[in-house]
Amino acid sequence: MMGRVLGMPGYAFALIDHPVSSATDQQLAERARAALEQGVKMLVKS
Repeated sequence: MMGRVLGMPGYAFALIDHPVSSATDQQLAERARAALEQGVKMLVKS
């Protein structure tokens, strides 16, 4: 929705679980890994 509102429909972005502020270091590391995996898939998409 945000991409469409900002005039960039179809813009790909990584999603992470919330909340972030109360997450443990381990939870943040897991979320960062998940976001990285999503980003890599977007970059190497065929």
